[in-house]
Amino acid sequence: MCLAIPGRIVKIEGEHAIVDYGGASRKANISLVDVNVGDYVIVHAGFAIQKLNEKEAIETLKTWEELLKNQ
Repeated sequence: MCLAIPGRIVKIEGEHAIVDYGGASRKANISLVDVNVGDYVIVHAGFAIQKLNEKEAIETLKTWEELLKNQ
């Protein structure tokens, strides 16, 4: 099962980007999506597979925050 947590692109280097997940940053291949610095993406197996609009990403992050708070 894949838990899709949005990450924000903070730097692009060719076909790779540094994606920030709220403090933890990871490198991801962005060759499958058309993105820019500041965009939110869903990453699976090291590949950005979907671009999210900012509103949707922030709502999803708030939901994750609530879920984690209630454990």
